[in-house]
Amino acid sequence: MVRNTPSIGHVESVSRALTLLDLIAEDGPLSVKDAALALGVHQSTAQRLLATLVSSGYARQDERRRYVPGAAMFRVPRQAESARQRLRPFVESLYERVGETIHLATLVGTEVHHPDAIESEHTLRFGLRVGVRLPAHITSEGKSLLAELPWEEVEARYSLALSGGRGWAVDLDRLRENWDQVRDRGYATNFEESEPGIAAYSMAIGALDGEYCALSIAMPIARYSDELGETFVRELRLVVGEARKKFGVPTVGD
Repeated sequence: MVRNTPSIGHVESVSRALTLLDLIAEDGPLSVKDAALALGVHQSTAQRLLATLVSSGYARQDERRRYVPGAAMFRVPRQAESARQRLRPFVESLYERVGETIHLATLVGTEVHHPDAIESEHTLRFGLRVGVRLPAHITSEGKSLLAELPWEEVEARYSLALSGGRGWAVDLDRLRENWDQVRDRGYATNFEESEPGIAAYSMAIGALDGEYCALSIAMPIARYSDELGETFVRELRLVVGEARKKFGVPTVGD
């Protein structure tokens, strides 16, 4: 296979290297002789090109000294990693600290999605909501995530949702009051607003490559106490702060 390339801006050595990458990726192990034949060059030229690919990690030699894909061929760009993959260590860290059900939530329009969670081992516990979508304004995660946005954007999102005939009512004045409160204190709560029997705290991490993410702690309200609530806020601040630092996410107002 020989790559067809335009003459304008064409760099022969780069084109040849890309052709070799295609051959290695699509046709399997490649010998120096086969590389030279594919490129129409001397074997010494093909060997130099292959050696360059090896030194850059895009190729390696197998036990028969043929060239196969190297580790660099399988790199995943940071932007392509999902929030679930990148934030899983922080979900686990928060769970280890509090022992209650932990959810990772993301904001999509006016809904919260739950891509990951760890369920508490308590006999009386709050169950998992992985895959469940809920209105943002009645959940702790949704409130914390909405507080990451300018109010004008929050209002625009709900105006669009309401014009589309959503099946739930929203008091925008009350939502604005809650938005102000969450921005002031840095966390959100949900005491039986989304469903009976729940007590939950949440704090937003912020936007990772444009995807707004938050962590939450949920438990049955029958076991809840103000002392536990203070603990949840402290542990959320610690873990969320670590996540923000790792990914360079500023806090609201920075």
